[in-house]
Amino acid sequence: MSARAEAGTGEDPGAAAARLTGRPATRRRPLSAMLTEVTLHGGQTVMVKRGDDPGAVEAEAAGLRWLADAGTVRVPAVHGHDRHWLVTDQVPVGRPSARAAARFGRDLAALHAVGAPAFGAPPPDGPTDAYIGMAPMRNVTGTDWPRWYAEHRVLPYLRRAVDDGTVRHGEAEVIERACERLPELTGPAERPARLHGDLWNGNVLWGADGQAWLIDPAAHGGHRETDLAMLHLFGCPHLDQVLEGYQEVAPLAEGWADRVGLHQLFPLLVHTVLFGRGYAGQAVTVARAALAR
Repeated sequence: MSARAEAGTGEDPGAAAARLTGRPATRRRPLSAMLTEVTLHGGQTVMVKRGDDPGAVEAEAAGLRWLADAGTVRVPAVHGHDRHWLVTDQVPVGRPSARAAARFGRDLAALHAVGAPAFGAPPPDGPTDAYIGMAPMRNVTGTDWPRWYAEHRVLPYLRRAVDDGTVRHGEAEVIERACERLPELTGPAERPARLHGDLWNGNVLWGADGQAWLIDPAAHGGHRETDLAMLHLFGCPHLDQVLEGYQEVAPLAEGWADRVGLHQLFPLLVHTVLFGRGYAGQAVTVARAALAR
C-alpha cells in the first residue's frame, strides 16, 4: 500500500506504522495522546504521530523533508505518512553539551543560508495552509520582509486574539503601531532564509549521538533572526554556544540583539491564541519597547 494511503477509521498507531512502512509492529509504547513509540519487526523503533487535521500532517512531513534536503541540521527521517499519521525515526535522547550546541549553531546558520524562494514560501510539496504547533499558519509569499511579517505572521494572530477577547483593543493598537514601524526597526534587508519556523527548545532534541536534532517544524521561508528569537524566547541549553557557532558561519547584522523582541511578536501572539492572556502581556511589552527605540 502507498505510503500516502488514507488512514483507516479507528486505526491504532501500531497498525498505522505497519501499513505505512510495510513492516509489522511488535511493540507499542504511548508517550502522549498524539505520539506513540512503535517497534517494528526487525527491531527498529519509530515514532508514530497522529494529526487530527490532515493539513498538519502534510505540512510537518514536507517540512522535515525540506530541512533534510538542505544537508545541514539533523532531522528524523520520514518513513511514511497519510492524512492522519506520520511515521519518523526515533531519536535516542542524550544530554546537551557546549560542543553539540556550537555545532548546532553552525548547522543552523548553514540551513538558513540554503535559502527559500520567498518569504512565506512553503516547502515544495507542502500546503499553503500549514500549522505552527496547533495553530493554523498560512504560507502566503512576499518579497518585502517587514510588510510580509506584519501581514502574514503578526496581524492574523492579533486579530484572532482580539476577537477571542484575549487582547484588548488598546493593547492591539500598540502592537499595530509597532508593525507600522517595522521597516525602520528591522535592520538591513536580508534574503529569505530556510527556517525551521517553530524553533523553541522543546523542538530541539539533544541526541545520544552528541548532536542536536530538530523536530516538529513549521518550515517556511523567513528572516533568519526569527528562528534565533524563538530559541531565546523559552530558553535553550548552552544558548551562548549556539550563537557563537552561528556567528562563526554567518555573522548577524549589527543590532540583531535589539531586534529579538520584534521577531518574538509572532510566536508570542501564536501562544496568546493557543494558551491565553499570559502571553498577551509579553507581546504588548515587546511592542512598547520597540516603539520606545
